Parts: sequence; C-alpha cells; structure tokens
Amino acid sequence: MSRRSGILEFAVLGLLRESPMHGYELRKRLNTSLGIFRAFSYGTLYPCLKTLVATGWLIEEPGNAPADVLPGAGRAVAPASSLAGRRAKIVYRLTAEGKEHFEELLSHTGPDSWEDEHFAARFAFFGQTEHDVRMRVLEGRRSRLEERLEKMSASLARTRERLDDYTLELQRHGMESVEREVRWLNELIESERSGRDQRRSSPEGSAQQNTAGESDGLPRRGNNPPDPSDDTAK
Repeated sequence: MSRRSGILEFAVLGLLRESPMHGYELRKRLNTSLGIFRAFSYGTLYPCLKTLVATGWLIEEPGNAPADVLPGAGRAVAPASSLAGRRAKIVYRLTAEGKEHFEELLSHTGPDSWEDEHFAARFAFFGQTEHDVRMRVLEGRRSRLEERLEKMSASLARTRERLDDYTLELQRHGMESVEREVRWLNELIESERSGRDQRRSSPEGSAQQNTAGESDGLPRRGNNPPDPSDDTAK
C-alpha cells in the first residue's frame, strides 16, 4: 500500500466512524475538512472504498430514497431517478472490525505520522485520539520540523552569496513557514500539558473528559494545522 492510499484509507475510516455517508458526502468532507485531499477525484475514492469493503472494514447499504406518491392514488411509485435508470446512492458504514482497525491506526505514532500529509490527517482526528498519543505525535512532528529548519538554515548559509534576491526571499519564506508551525506546535504541546495537569489536580477531572479523550483546555478538532502545501521551500 502506498503512503498516499494509506492516508486516504485512514481518513475515510475516521469520517465514517463519525457517521455513515455516501460517496458524494465523503468526497465533500475530505475536500473541506481535510485540505490535503482537495484535489483528489472519485476515481481515487471509489477504489479505496471497494478495498475497504473487501477487507470487511466497511459495508455497503442502499441509500434512503423515498418513493413518490401519485396524487389521489394513495400508492407509492418508484422515484423518477429510478425510472430514468439512475443508480441509487450507496451508503458506506463502518463495521465493528473497521472501528477496531481505525482505533489501532490512531494509536500508531511512528515517523510516518510526523510527515506533512499524514500529520494533517492525524491532527484532523485528534478529537478521537488518546492524550498520550497526541503528545507523541505533536512532539515527533516538532522534532521533524526542527531538523528540517536546521538543514534549511545550513543550506541557506552555504548558498546565500550565489542566490539572487528573489530566490533568497523564497528561501526565507520557506523558513518562516516552518518556524511558524514550530511555534504553533509549541503552543499545542503546552496546552496539552496544561490540560493534563488540570485533570490530575481536579477530583472531578475524569468526569470532565468526553468520549474522545479530551477535556476543557485541550485543542479541539477545529484547530487546523498549517497547510504544508504553503511551505514553498522544504
């Protein structure tokens, strides 16, 4: 399995864990909620869905298409779309095995989870991720970016005299993008630590945690990571 297809499968399982959807809804959510998939097509999504169905992690169900009622007849007839030969929408639902597999994926914190695209997908589902796993992913991502920043700085120092003004400015812009994300990660890590300390010091801390493993003071799903595609000089 390629890294790209692995990220897509992870995102599809995560979205379907929230609620069943048909293909159009999935594609829309992937485009709007997970910007890393903004350019992908149905030709990429449907083979992924078929693979997940074949592995037993998803099931296909017919969509709810209410029948029309003839005026004064009191009886239902097939929808016009069916009469025209159009296929009914298929709804995809996560199976118990699929949910278990997704939760296993959520627990992974290896180097792949620190890379640009995979980190963005992982962060989108932090609301369903355990605190300790979130911390390892955030700290791993920060370490990876600090290494990248060090290499970019060394490269710029070696080549500065040979670069024209515009190329030099592009290099600086790339470094500023990485520095900005490192600052953002520092804030998230501090917020996670503060939230953990608050839970430990509060006798009611365990009751305040929601089903996603979060509590007040921790980052929410809406805190989107900086878009890696904006970094023009990695």
